[in-house]
Amino acid sequence: MENRSKVDSPTNMSLASSDTVLGLIEYKTVSVFLVLLICVVGIIGNMMVVLVVLTTRDMRTPTNCYLVSLALADLMVLLAAGLPNISDSLAGQWIYGHAGCLCITYFQYLGINVSSCSIMAFTVERYIAICHPIRAQTVCTVSRAKRIITGVWVVTSAYCMLWFFLVDINITKSQSLECGYKVSRNLYLPIYLLDFAIFFVTPLVVATVLYGLIGRILFLSSLSHIPSCAGTEGYPEGSTSERGQGTKAEQGKAGGCSRSRGALSSRKQVTKMLVVVVVLFAVLWMPYRTLVLVNSFMDRPYLDPWFLLFCRTCVYANSAINPIVYNLMSQKFRMAFKRLCRCSEEEPQRRMVYLTTTSYSMVQESFQAKPRALGKKQRQTQPHLEQEQGAEGPQQAGQPASQEKPYFSVV
Repeated sequence: MENRSKVDSPTNMSLASSDTVLGLIEYKTVSVFLVLLICVVGIIGNMMVVLVVLTTRDMRTPTNCYLVSLALADLMVLLAAGLPNISDSLAGQWIYGHAGCLCITYFQYLGINVSSCSIMAFTVERYIAICHPIRAQTVCTVSRAKRIITGVWVVTSAYCMLWFFLVDINITKSQSLECGYKVSRNLYLPIYLLDFAIFFVTPLVVATVLYGLIGRILFLSSLSHIPSCAGTEGYPEGSTSERGQGTKAEQGKAGGCSRSRGALSSRKQVTKMLVVVVVLFAVLWMPYRTLVLVNSFMDRPYLDPWFLLFCRTCVYANSAINPIVYNLMSQKFRMAFKRLCRCSEEEPQRRMVYLTTTSYSMVQESFQAKPRALGKKQRQTQPHLEQEQGAEGPQQAGQPASQEKPYFSVV
């Protein structure tokens, strides 16, 4: 079997460099640092997205269900492609064996393809919710979103299973192991073209058309909203009583316009956030998709190591940047992230407060029990004291009886 560079292998999500570059300390340092930083940020961010949607009741919307699916797919890409790439760069060869080659390749493509399908799914959901609001009441539901997401993962999992039969462990000229092609590279061209068409071109075309229609509807809605609510901004000039009196119908119209304005603003904000997600998907995936497509037609693939590092960084950045976009552009996500971080910080504090309160209660009980014991002892010795006072004389007026002061410790 002919030797090939790892960029040309099905695990080209790893995009490891050629043998000469693997020996460069500068390349290894930059590669490991960038990939590790992006993976840490992306794993934490996507886990937070999943947690806030699952634990917050008002965050369980159809759109957020698709965002959870996207977050899980991005997690899979970072774990199956990013972290193995770090060990691959440090070791200079494949260290996960034959089973690792099969499974890691499978999960890489599964995460990539599910992320594309999730983007297309929430784009269609937004189009129906905004352009067909009456139909959306029965179509855009959480239960239906869960069924669609399940179907996407099942179908994509079955589609990606062909990679179990297309990869194997190869030995390079330097006698190092790599996860590469099992058959000739030319036979993979139909697969790459199919992936490029279904999981990159199709989501972008659908998103371009549907977001264009969504933008048109939102623009027309904002124009029609202005004259209908213009009369509720203030009352015409007249006497004080006339200006102060507003009929219930006018007040109801003003309240309805205020709610309509808020709903329209919320729809615009959500749509802007999702458009940014789609644009980042297109821009950050373009170098990698283009490189794979071009190399599929070339006899001598383009293997510049620093450009490969750039492509790899863009792919990982796409899987890590979405939670940052949610935090910047969605007030609900921002507040949910803050609550999640606050809960994790307050948990040790609650435990400390509980222990402090328990200690304080124990000291307080001992403080209250000591005077009771002293009072009981005084009642038992009072006849004896009266006899001694009768022999020695009465106690001076206003001088209190000798009593031990209790000790109190502030915890």
